[in-house]
Amino acid sequence: MLREHSRELDLLLQGMDLLIAAVVFVVLVSPSGPGADAGLRTLLPFGLVASLVWPVTLRALALYSSQRRETLVAVLRGLALAGLIAVLVESAAAFLTRAPVPRWFPLVCASFQLVGITCVRVGAHATVRSLRRAGRNSRKLLIAGSGPRAAYVEEVIGRNPAWGLEVIGFIDERESDHVAAVPAERIFALAQMTDLLRDNVIDEVVVACPRSKLDLFLPVVDRATAAGVPITLLSDIFGDLLPVPRVKRFGALPALSFAPVHHNVAALALKRALDVAGAAVGLVLVAPILIVAALGIKLSSPGPILFRQIRCSLNGRRFVMPKLRTMGVGSDLRKDDLGELNEMDGPVFKIRNDPRVTPVGRLLRRYSLDELPQLWSVLKGDMSLVGPRPPVPGEVASYKTFERRRLSMRPGLTCLWQVNGRNEIGFEDWVRLDLEYIDTWSLVSDFRILVRTLPAVLSGHGAS
Repeated sequence: MLREHSRELDLLLQGMDLLIAAVVFVVLVSPSGPGADAGLRTLLPFGLVASLVWPVTLRALALYSSQRRETLVAVLRGLALAGLIAVLVESAAAFLTRAPVPRWFPLVCASFQLVGITCVRVGAHATVRSLRRAGRNSRKLLIAGSGPRAAYVEEVIGRNPAWGLEVIGFIDERESDHVAAVPAERIFALAQMTDLLRDNVIDEVVVACPRSKLDLFLPVVDRATAAGVPITLLSDIFGDLLPVPRVKRFGALPALSFAPVHHNVAALALKRALDVAGAAVGLVLVAPILIVAALGIKLSSPGPILFRQIRCSLNGRRFVMPKLRTMGVGSDLRKDDLGELNEMDGPVFKIRNDPRVTPVGRLLRRYSLDELPQLWSVLKGDMSLVGPRPPVPGEVASYKTFERRRLSMRPGLTCLWQVNGRNEIGFEDWVRLDLEYIDTWSLVSDFRILVRTLPAVLSGHGAS
């Protein structure tokens, strides 16, 4: 019953989210006494944005699409991201409309809206899953294939009764030498596909066959598509060679993108917005430190205040990274002569008591103050506040293939390496930490690293 009215449920959820957001806003801003109506009218533009931002954002994050196979944790993660976006949008709306509310109001309003919407979603999620376990709101599947992959699909479905999926059978060839991993009486011949679609309710066809048999199942896909039945193609047809794909378009053609890591586009956009805001505020806050450091550098040794070095950014793109100069002029030319003093393994060059470093430079390095000009690189988009540290081209040239995946995310001012010991960590562990960050990235993980960075920097632990 629910499945036949999925669009109505979609609209109902949107309406409820809009209503909750609007009610919370009105309750929080409702004045009392003379002039109350006039006060509410001045807040109308801000209120419209604060209410509409929720259904718009939740739709953009696909939280109105079917969550049948999603865990509650995944749903809550999406709602939390929507909450962050709502705070930013409502803050901007309050500023642009000059709404007569305290500065903290957008945060409080979005927080209460998030709590209300989350409570409704958690209740709906639990109710629907309970109904599915009881056999209500079920979807009927036809699995294309009858080998181990097809049997595994049914096994996964059996382990997740809350999905509400029922396998009506398997469709495959019926050759005498064909070895099936499912009971023969549950296998339908390929020629029966038209009859199956006519005589049965089929909500989805899951193609779970070996890569070598894909051509054999093209008629199944063709007939299911013609009948308007959704098709799911398991992405492991290439084995373990490729990561999990994301559906995109290549011009007019549908395509599967096998990126090493798929990050939420909206979350990455928010990360960039936070980078810009954080870098802009950071440059203002550290300006006095930069002025004092610049005077110290200029008075202690001849040469420019900034040292500019070519580094590698996203996917190996090169950019000029500024740092406060901590060495004498021409120190780069002495690097080959000091090769035997290198204390790092791999392609990285580090010396704990580098003779090229000036006294002022040693102080700047100990507390990572020489890295502060890189806030400008963050503002420009060459770097991020958090991400793997940007390597020099010479290091990248020596990378093994898997090590190049460090370049699959924008480099940052700080990272897991920075807060876990810096130069006391070997190159192999450094790479492991960077790949761990990339594979598990979230806005929450960025926040945790930023919080840990200040104590790590002030302690000077692992600096050189």
